[in-house]
Amino acid sequence: MKLIYNVNDKPKFTKVLVFAVQQLLAIMAATIAVPAIIGNGMSQTAALFGAGVGTIVYLLFTKSKSPVFLGSSFAFIGSMFAAFGGAASAAAGYLGLIIGAIFAGLVYVVIALVIKHIGTQWIEKLMPPVVIGPTVAIIGLSLAGNAIGDLQNGGLKTILGTSVCSPYIAIVCGLVTLFTVIICSVYGKKFMKMIPFIIGIGAGYVVASIFTAIGHIADVDALKVINFALFKDIQWLPDFSFITAFKGFKDIDAAYIGTVAVAYLPVAFVVFAEHIADHKNLSSIIENNLLEEPGLHRTLLGDGVGSMAGAFFGGCPNTTYGESVGCVAISGNASVVSIWVTAFLAIAISFFGPFATLLATIPSCVMGGVCVALYGFIAVSGLKMIQKVDLGQNKNLFVVSVILIAGIGGFSLTIGKVTITTIACALILGIITNLIVGRSKEETSEEEIE
Repeated sequence: MKLIYNVNDKPKFTKVLVFAVQQLLAIMAATIAVPAIIGNGMSQTAALFGAGVGTIVYLLFTKSKSPVFLGSSFAFIGSMFAAFGGAASAAAGYLGLIIGAIFAGLVYVVIALVIKHIGTQWIEKLMPPVVIGPTVAIIGLSLAGNAIGDLQNGGLKTILGTSVCSPYIAIVCGLVTLFTVIICSVYGKKFMKMIPFIIGIGAGYVVASIFTAIGHIADVDALKVINFALFKDIQWLPDFSFITAFKGFKDIDAAYIGTVAVAYLPVAFVVFAEHIADHKNLSSIIENNLLEEPGLHRTLLGDGVGSMAGAFFGGCPNTTYGESVGCVAISGNASVVSIWVTAFLAIAISFFGPFATLLATIPSCVMGGVCVALYGFIAVSGLKMIQKVDLGQNKNLFVVSVILIAGIGGFSLTIGKVTITTIACALILGIITNLIVGRSKEETSEEEIE
C-alpha cells in the first residue's frame, strides 16, 4: 500500500489527533495485558504511562525517523514472574522489575555501541531477505491464535474467567468490526480510508452495546458482551512502580540481583532478534532502511533506554509493537508526528480514569476483529520481502520452509527461567539453515539430472 503521509509529513492537528487515537487503540490492549497477566497489584494505567514515556525516549534517540510505538513486551513475562517469585517482599519485587529492565536495556546499549563501530553489514549477510521475510511473517502468524481467540470472546467474564456471552454473539461483533475495517480501507474516501480502525472499533462497540442492553433487559447472559461494571472501579491515578520499588531496597541482596540478572539478560538477546525483524518490516513499509538511517545503533539505544524508562514507571520493559507497524501499513500514515502525539496521549489518559476505563471496556471480540487485519498485514508484509527471492532454488526453499514451520508450529525452548520465543527460535533455525546451504550454487542443469 502506498503511503499517504510519509515519515516527515505533518498532517493537520485534528487529523493527527485522530491518527493518534487509532494508534492508541491498536496498541492499548496488549500494553495493559502484560501487567494484568503478572498481577501482584501492577497498574495498567502506569504501564500505559510507561509506554508513552518509553516511546518518547525512542523517538528522541532515532531522531524522529522511525514511526513506531513502544508497548509492554510479552517476551519478558517469564522474567517478571521470576522477579516477583524470588523477592522477599512485594516492594522488592517491584524493585526487581526495574533492575531487570536496566540489565536488559544495558544489553541493548552494549550491542548498539558494537554496531556503531563495526556497522550492520554482518546483519545483512546473516539475515538476508530469505531469512528475515518469513520471520516477519511469523510475527503476524504466531499471533493468529490470539486474534481468533479474542474474536470468540466477550468482555464480560465469569468468576472462572470464561466469557459470559455466547461465542456466536462475540463472533458477530468481531466480524462487524473486521468487515467495517476492510470496507473503510478498500472503499473509503480520503480521511475515512486512513482511520479504518477507529470506525471499525466504533461499529463493533455499537453492535456489542446493543446486544448487551438487550441482554440486561431480557436477563439473558448470552447477549451480555461489554463489561460496563468496570466504571464502578475507576483508577484515577497511575500507581507508578518506582514509588513501591523504593520501599524494597532493604529486602534485596546480591543473590536476588543475580536471580534477576539471569532472568532478564538472556531474554534481551532474544528480543534483539525480534527488534531487527520489526525494523526490517517497518523499513519495507516506509521504503527507508532504518538499519542505515537513523541506524540500528540508534533504534537499539532508543529501544533499550526506552525500555528502562517504561519499567521505571510501569514495571514493564517496552519493545516496538507489531500492532503499531500494522497500523502504519493499513492506514498509509507513517507520519512520526502521529507517534509523538500517541505517546503524549497515552501519558495523558493514564491520569484520566474514565477515558482509560472506556477503552478498557472495548470487548475482546471487537479487538479480535481488528487484530485479524493487523496481524494479517504483518504476515503479508513479511511475505512481500521474499517476492524477489528465487524459491525455485532448493537452498532458498529450505530456509523459508524451516522458518515457517518452526514458527507456525510454535517451536520454543525453555532453559531454566529463560524462554526462547517462537519467533527467536524460528529466526535462529533460519539463520543456521541459511549458513548451511548458503554456499550451494545449485548449478545442476536438466541435462545433468537426466
